[in-house]
Amino acid sequence: MNYKEIAKGLQFPEGPIFCSDGTLLVVEIARGTLTRVHMDGRLEIVADLGGGPNGAAIGPDGQCYVCNNGGYTWIIEDGRYRPAGVLNEADYCEGSIQVVDVQSGGFEVTVTHSELGPLAGPNDIAFDRAGGYWFTDTGKAWKNEQTRGAVHYVPAGTRKISETIHPLVMPNGIGLSANETELFIAETVTGRLWGFDLVASGRLARRPWPSPTGGRLVAGLPGLQNLDSLALDAAENIVVATLMRGGLSVISSQGALLDFVELDDPYVSNICFGGCDNKTAFVTMSYSGRVVAIDWPYAGLALPFSI
Repeated sequence: MNYKEIAKGLQFPEGPIFCSDGTLLVVEIARGTLTRVHMDGRLEIVADLGGGPNGAAIGPDGQCYVCNNGGYTWIIEDGRYRPAGVLNEADYCEGSIQVVDVQSGGFEVTVTHSELGPLAGPNDIAFDRAGGYWFTDTGKAWKNEQTRGAVHYVPAGTRKISETIHPLVMPNGIGLSANETELFIAETVTGRLWGFDLVASGRLARRPWPSPTGGRLVAGLPGLQNLDSLALDAAENIVVATLMRGGLSVISSQGALLDFVELDDPYVSNICFGGCDNKTAFVTMSYSGRVVAIDWPYAGLALPFSI
């Protein structure tokens, strides 16, 4: 696939957001920052967040909401970063939601706990038009055990979780359908994409057993294909960043694998749409520390809030 390299030298970039001034906001998980990427490749640190800033989205207040996973243990190979996958006790740090003032770089920690206890590894986030947001908590992995993941909803104007989907196996990417009647969630290590029916903002209509947590299985990818973050395009396709195989899996809302866009990085981690007519896909290629731009055949689904 042909692409244009926008920037390089980032330390495991994720969470891209296209801004109206033509720049991108991305997180650098290994550096612990929210970073502005200019189209000429210049990088500008917006906020030093510490821990492991992961998914990010603009809220109704114009601020940037960041899922901070608490930090990873890293393997560094020739200046390239990849998560070690296993934590040591000394590396453990609980996760949180951070709200960043993009102009000043100041931030505050808001959500830190759910009914399940402290957040383990918040990963990705999606706002609805009502101003509430869903976010995934991937959990943490240890030498001999792994915590189970969850998805949470925080209503607009609050800091308290009101809905939880649990348990899930390393839930990661998250996004809403255009009419906000379905919530899509990607599980990393299972390679599965789930859809959950919504009856109102932040309210689920769970499907009965044998659905394990009330969702429908949209798609499951074979082989070593781990799913990361996702975005929807205006054709209602779910475009999922796919690890290990390295690329973008284009999946219809009914579960058909329509296309696979192969890219030269095993950690293709996230995607957002922007540019002219919202038809440019901006993709984070985390292992090689790059952000690239791809011409997309459909416009991206417009997000509820932007800056």
